[in-house]
Amino acid sequence: MVFGTFDMIHEGHMNFFEQALGLGPEPHLIVSIARDSAAKRIKGVAPRKTELERLALLEAHPLVDEVVLGDEDGYIEHIKKIAPDIIALGYDQAGEYVDRLEADIQNAGLKSRIVRLLPFKPEIYKTSKLR
Repeated sequence: MVFGTFDMIHEGHMNFFEQALGLGPEPHLIVSIARDSAAKRIKGVAPRKTELERLALLEAHPLVDEVVLGDEDGYIEHIKKIAPDIIALGYDQAGEYVDRLEADIQNAGLKSRIVRLLPFKPEIYKTSKLR
């Protein structure tokens, strides 16, 4: 399971998906898309595309097996429903949710392993630089 806003899909995201898929012998990539309200609250700016547009974009992506919308408030409820084996975080994902993720996963009774993925040409492929 990976998380993001995914206002656009670029080579950095493709590498992110590929790295996540490489973590398991029979991978099934679940992408959790930030809700519009959560993305605006966390990033300080609303996504260019709506959550439904971003959902449709990722549902059509060949590397993605399943797409879900994140929680409106918090994040743990939809993770509990899915109970992923692995949660893959991007090299630059940070903030209160990431800081609390391991403890929240344990408190929820989940056995998800958390893996930090490597950057892929972040000087080029970063959504904030491509806008």
